[in-house]
Amino acid sequence: MPGNRSGSFTAAAPLLGLSQPTVTAQIRTLEQQTGRELSTRLPRGVEPTPFAHELAAQVSAPLDTLAAVEGGGTLPGQAAPVHLAGPSELLCTRVLPALAPLVTAGTRLRVATGLTEPLLEDLRAGRHDLLIATRRPRGRALPSVPLADEEYMLVAAERWTPHTGSAAGPDDLCAHLKDVPLVTYAEDLPIVRRYWRLVFGKQLTAQAAVTVPNLYAVVSAVAAGAGYSVLPRSLCEDHLAAGTLTLLHEPEEAPLNTLFLVQRPGADANPDVDRVRDTLRRVALAW
Repeated sequence: MPGNRSGSFTAAAPLLGLSQPTVTAQIRTLEQQTGRELSTRLPRGVEPTPFAHELAAQVSAPLDTLAAVEGGGTLPGQAAPVHLAGPSELLCTRVLPALAPLVTAGTRLRVATGLTEPLLEDLRAGRHDLLIATRRPRGRALPSVPLADEEYMLVAAERWTPHTGSAAGPDDLCAHLKDVPLVTYAEDLPIVRRYWRLVFGKQLTAQAAVTVPNLYAVVSAVAAGAGYSVLPRSLCEDHLAAGTLTLLHEPEEAPLNTLFLVQRPGADANPDVDRVRDTLRRVALAW
């Protein structure tokens, strides 16, 4: 109740961003709705009635909470959520399981997924606190540290091993794979082309038999026998252990992609951002 805290409608008006007549009119409307008087006039100002005090006690806490939220603040005694972003597959397989203990201890998370470039732009705009990026951001405006190296593996379902198992070397393997459908998440085959260039020293000439929206869908299709692909180890480990995927080639040096943990400047004002960052850096040592 404006009069309760300020002592008069005139003093309450500027606090509410309203004119004094508007405040008076709203109080009169509230009195009509409740059927009770809310104030008693004094020589100087007004005095709330007992019913007004009761009503104010009921609504003040929710109104204060709403004002804090509208102002970008947080609820009393509650830290702001940590806004975390990164590749969806990595977040689901590695990151969120690693952060579960923090969540049970009270840390709040808001998670977004997507490609590195648009997520970096969102972080610059203040929409994220931490980002796991597939490349180091250019310039010095966004501090980042290497987080982990993701290994990539050439895999297929066991049904295709007759086509590849007798291969004596990389050239024979490449020749055999010409008869196996290729599954990928993008028409330009970025991961598979990179594997061919770094491991086999040649350009990939195959075209995709199946393109799907994300790496989860690639794993699902390949494990079901649709063909072969190149996938991050984090998505392959369980399938390799279960036998639903087979490693087709084990190079001396597997292609790696370095992941970077990028932090928005000023985000460490929230202590939970530090907790999430430190946890990720610790658990990533075992990825």
